[in-house]
Amino acid sequence: MNEFKAFLKRKDIEISLRRYGIDALGAMAQGLFCSLLIGTIINTIGSQFHIGFLTNPVASVAGVDYTVGGLASAMSGPAMAVAIGYALKCPPLVLFSLITVGFASNALGGAGGPLAVLFVAIISSEIGKAVSKETKIDILVTPLVTIGAGIALSAWWAPALGAAAMKLGVLIMWATEQQPFLMGILVSVIVGIALTLPISSAAICAALGLTGLAGGAAVAGCCAQMVGFAVMSFPENGVGGLISQGIGTSMLQMGNIVRNPRIWIAPILTSAVTGPIATCLFGLQMNGAAVSSGMGTCGLVGQIGVYTGWVQSVADGTKAAITGMDWIGLILISFVLPAVLCPLINLVCRRLGWVKDGDMKLA
Repeated sequence: MNEFKAFLKRKDIEISLRRYGIDALGAMAQGLFCSLLIGTIINTIGSQFHIGFLTNPVASVAGVDYTVGGLASAMSGPAMAVAIGYALKCPPLVLFSLITVGFASNALGGAGGPLAVLFVAIISSEIGKAVSKETKIDILVTPLVTIGAGIALSAWWAPALGAAAMKLGVLIMWATEQQPFLMGILVSVIVGIALTLPISSAAICAALGLTGLAGGAAVAGCCAQMVGFAVMSFPENGVGGLISQGIGTSMLQMGNIVRNPRIWIAPILTSAVTGPIATCLFGLQMNGAAVSSGMGTCGLVGQIGVYTGWVQSVADGTKAAITGMDWIGLILISFVLPAVLCPLINLVCRRLGWVKDGDMKLA
């Protein structure tokens, strides 16, 4: 047993919730951002501003035409797998082999591909690391083992994992349609909490394919956390803190939350209010890329995702036009309500002595 532990340590194989549930999951979201999400944004810019280079096909693969954005989106599987491998500190031959693994697991996982990529890429990475540089023909053995394990696991697991993720996502979206008030609260609060925790709400939403009303509630929850923390901590953190949290991430407050969990009360209660307002009053839907549902105001990706969904819905005839009420709902849910409600709720917490000056000061 001691020899096995020494081997794992030498290979930097750390079997832990932090390594897989935080590092790998967070990296997967970055891979999605740099492929699927960027591709969607490029396509939207091209169509909205009538830029021929971005709307016309630039490549044809197996009879399928791809735009610039389409090429970026098509690489989401490899991008996620390589990002996961990078987070797991894979050596070069393992890292490069994950390109094939990611493509296979994402393709075989179908609409629930991101979840399949997460599991398959993690295991393939660790297997590849285990054999890396153990033989004199490493340049052959490591890619063969990594790709072989990845393809085998993809064929074995990816369809089932993808189907399970989509069924869960569909169940959440169906429940939100049936009970928009209750599910609006639950989805908004849970995804908002995930955004501030050191895990990836974007990757979770992508893995579950969370769109529609449930996606809109997720956006509301994320915005409540980001804008809420940014505004209510403004006296302590100034403009820099406003920007870094408001369009960066509320995860910056995690250290302060550990020291005083009560500073989290206001953003969580705000998300419990804005979630059902989004679902019941404005019918806010995320019909863009599912990963956008868990991004909130980070780079305004959540809002861009909602807009791209509007554009697509208008294009396919399911929505007549983008209305003024659409914009009012998006602005209120994303910015105005969190900026107003969160500081007010936090004021009550201050009056009760639960929160004091300096509790939200960023280092």
